[in-house]
Amino acid sequence: MVVAASGGLARADGPGDPTAVQKEEDGKWLDKDGNPTYKISADGTVDWFTYSGYRRYHSDCHVCHGPDGMGSTYAPALKDSVKTMSYGDFIGVIASGRKNISTAAENVMPAFGDNPNVACYMDDLYVYLRARSTEAWGRQRPGKKEEKPEAYTKAEDSCMGKK
Repeated sequence: MVVAASGGLARADGPGDPTAVQKEEDGKWLDKDGNPTYKISADGTVDWFTYSGYRRYHSDCHVCHGPDGMGSTYAPALKDSVKTMSYGDFIGVIASGRKNISTAAENVMPAFGDNPNVACYMDDLYVYLRARSTEAWGRQRPGKKEEKPEAYTKAEDSCMGKK
C-alpha cells in the first residue's frame, strides 16, 4: 500500500514480513513477496548476503550514515529508513541519489549507480540493513557466515568487469 509521496519517492508500508522462504541459486534469500531478505540460523550463522552487506556498509556507507545503520548528524539512520521504503525505492536512491530540502537541514545522497563498489552490492546492503531494521542482527560483526556461493562470485566478477 502506497501512502504519502515524499521527495519524489513513494513511501510504502515497508518491505513486509522479512521471513526467508526461498533461496536462489546465487545464495540470496527472498521473502514471500520476492524481496531480498536475510537468513540467520539458530546457531548465529548468517547468509552470505547479510555478511557481505555488513562488510560493504562499513566500507562505503558508515562514513555518512553512522555505524551499523544508526544514522549521524549528517545523514539518516538507514536501519530505520528501510522500514518504510520499498525495495525498489531503496535501490533507486542508491543508484540515483536524492536531494531532500523539505527538512530543517538540507541533505544530499550522492548517486552510486556508477560506482561498482556500491552498485554491485546493492542487494547485500539492503539485506544487511533489513536485518538491522528488525533487530534480527545486532551491532556485532557476524561471527559465522555461509560460504560464498559460486554463482554469487560469477555475478560479482561480471558486475566488476572481470572476465
